[in-house]
Amino acid sequence: MGVDVGTLLSKMNLLTTSNHGSVVSINLFVALICACIIIGHLLEESRWMNESTTALTIGICTGVVILLTSGGTSSHILVFSEDLFFIYLLPPIIFNAGFQVKKKQFFRNISTIMLFGALGTLISFIIISLGAIGIFKKMNIGSLEIGDYLAIGAIFSATDSVCTLQVLNQDETPLLYSLVFGEGVVNDATSIVLFNAVQNFDLSNINTLVVLQLFGNFLYLFILSTLLGVVAGLLSAYIIKKLYFGRHSTDREIAIMICMAYLSYMLSELFSLSAILTVFFSGIVMSHYTWHNVTESSRVTTKHAFATLSFIAEIFIFLYVGMDALDIEKWKFVSDSPGTSVEVSSILLGLVLVGRAAFVSPLSFLSNLIKKSRGEKIGFRQQFIIWWAGLMRGAVSMALAYNQFTRSGYTQLRENAIMITSTITVVLFSTVVFGLITKPLIRILLPSPKHLSRMVSSEPVTPKSFTVPLLDSEVDLDGHVPPRPNSLRMLLTTPSHTIHYYWRKFDDAFMRPVFGGRGFVPYVPGSPTEQNEQQWQ
Repeated sequence: MGVDVGTLLSKMNLLTTSNHGSVVSINLFVALICACIIIGHLLEESRWMNESTTALTIGICTGVVILLTSGGTSSHILVFSEDLFFIYLLPPIIFNAGFQVKKKQFFRNISTIMLFGALGTLISFIIISLGAIGIFKKMNIGSLEIGDYLAIGAIFSATDSVCTLQVLNQDETPLLYSLVFGEGVVNDATSIVLFNAVQNFDLSNINTLVVLQLFGNFLYLFILSTLLGVVAGLLSAYIIKKLYFGRHSTDREIAIMICMAYLSYMLSELFSLSAILTVFFSGIVMSHYTWHNVTESSRVTTKHAFATLSFIAEIFIFLYVGMDALDIEKWKFVSDSPGTSVEVSSILLGLVLVGRAAFVSPLSFLSNLIKKSRGEKIGFRQQFIIWWAGLMRGAVSMALAYNQFTRSGYTQLRENAIMITSTITVVLFSTVVFGLITKPLIRILLPSPKHLSRMVSSEPVTPKSFTVPLLDSEVDLDGHVPPRPNSLRMLLTTPSHTIHYYWRKFDDAFMRPVFGGRGFVPYVPGSPTEQNEQQWQ
C-alpha cells in the first residue's frame, strides 16, 4: 500500500499553519488582557470608567484595527463559542461571587432577593416576550416563531450588574449591595432556566398545562441545582477535614477545592440543571465550612486565586464582545436595511426599560411590608439604583442570543442576523452609556459618609474577613439587638432573626462537628490539636 508523501507533507504543513495561527491569536488575546489590566489600573480613580467599560472599549478599538488590516474580512481573532463561555468562563465568575459574598446580608435579604431575581425576572420575561410578539410581527424582519419571541424575552431578561457592583461598597451600602448582587445571580440562573425551558418544550400550542409545566420545571431545577451545590460544598469540607491534606501539601487542599467546585458545575450541566445556582451555592458552602478547614497559607491563596480567575474571565468576555461587535459577516445581512436593525435595537432597549420598571417598585413595596426595621426597608433612591443596575445587558445575553440565533457562531438567515446585531447593539449601548453614568449617578443619589469611607479604607482586607458565620445573628441596622425568639409570635414578627437564631443552634450542634468550619483547628497527629479534633467527633 503506497503512501503519497506529497499529500502527507501538505497536510502536515496545513496543520502546522493552523496551529501557528491559533498560537498567534492566543498571544494577541493575552496581550490585550494585560493591556486591559494596566489601563484599568491607571483609570481606577476615574469618575466615569470601570473595568468592564475599559475592556469593551479596548475590544472595539482592537476590532477596528483587525478589520482594517484584514481588508474588512474579520474583526476578531477568536470565534465565539457558547461552550467556551458556559464551560470555561462563567464558572469561576459565579463561584467567586458565592465564595466572596457576605452571607449574613445575603441570607437576611433572601426573600427580597428571590422576589427580584425570580419573580421579577419572570415579569420582565413576560413583558419583553409579549412586546416582541406584538411589535416585531408588524415589522419586516423575517419569519420568527413563537419560540424565538419567548427566547428574546429570556435573553433580554438576563441582567449584568457588574458595572454597578464595581461602584457599590459592601460596607457602606450592605443592603443595596446584597440586593443588587443577589438578584444578579438569581436573575442569570432564572433567565437561563427560562431559556432552556423555551427550547425544550413544545410551544406550538400554549395552554394552562404548558405554563404549569414551565413553572414546575423551574422549581425542580432551582431546588435540585441548589441541593447539588450544597452537597458538593459539604463533601469537599468533609474530605479536607478528615484527611487534612495540609500536613503534606497545601497544593492538594487548593486543588481539591477547585476541582470539587468545577465538578459540581459540570455535574449540573450533565443533568441539565442550573449550573449557575449549583456553583454559586457550592461557593457559599465552601466559604463557610471548607475554607476554615484548610491551612492559613491555603486560605490566603484560595481567596486571591478565585478572585483572580474571576477577574480574568470577566475581562476576557467584555474584550471579546467589543471585538465581535464589528464582525462584518453579521452586519452584511442587515446592510440593505440598517434602519431596521437600529429600530429593533431601540424597541428592545425600550422593552428592557419597561420590563425592569414594571416590577422594581411593586416588589419593593411588598418587601417593605414584611420588613420591621427602617434600615431594612428599600427607599426610593435605592429602588432607582436597583432599577438602574438591571438595565445593563452583558455576556449572558450575548451567549444566549448566539445559542438561539446562530450555529457555531455564524448565521445565514436575515432575521437571525438582525436579532444578533440588535443584541450586540443593546449590550454595547447599555454597558458603555449606562455604565459610564453609573458611578456619578450613585455618588449623587447615595453620597457616602466621610467617616465611614475612612473607616472602610483603613480596614485591612485579609482572609479573616471570611470568619463571619453563615446566617449569624447581629445588631440590626437601627442599632437594636433583636430579642431571642421563643414563640410563634416571634417567628411572625422577626422571621429573619428567628431563622438565623435556630440555624446557628443547628449549625453549632450538628454541622460544624461533622464538616468543620469557623473555630475548627486542623488535626495534626501528636499535636495539642488532637484533643480538639476528638471533641468534634
